[in-house]
Amino acid sequence: MKKKYKLPHKRRKIKKTDYKLRLSLLKSRKYRLVIRKSNSYINGQIVKYEKEGDKTIISVNSKVLKKMGWKNSCGNLPAAYLTGLMLGKKARENKIEEAVLDLGLQTSTKGNRVYALLKGALDSDLKVNYSKDILPSDERIKGKHISENIVNDFESLKNKIEK
Repeated sequence: MKKKYKLPHKRRKIKKTDYKLRLSLLKSRKYRLVIRKSNSYINGQIVKYEKEGDKTIISVNSKVLKKMGWKNSCGNLPAAYLTGLMLGKKARENKIEEAVLDLGLQTSTKGNRVYALLKGALDSDLKVNYSKDILPSDERIKGKHISENIVNDFESLKNKIEK
């Protein structure tokens, strides 16, 4: 009888750091684009490694969108994209041009919120290595799959962020 379920590695199962992956990210000597999500929000950070510990250079949470006039959920794809756009804009202001994507222990699925934030950062001219087929479609980023009201809010907030 074959097993139907494959048990994850011990460190992943107990939600601990994968040190082999972390070491390979740190050896690149580049800034890391760290993306973390919860059910209600998404957070993007630009982090730099230092001997004393990681130093967060820039941090943007999707809660900020509410202050800018966003009337919808802060945990969906359009909100993640706008958060990435703000993060990329702040990175440009701090003269950060390139980063390495760090998803941590999050499950990587094609077109999810994490990659919507990545696309927002890419659209604001932050250079990150990625696969083009992993990004969500433009219709989903604009929120057409949710409602037409979100599309209008999305476009107006996007223009406000890009100014």
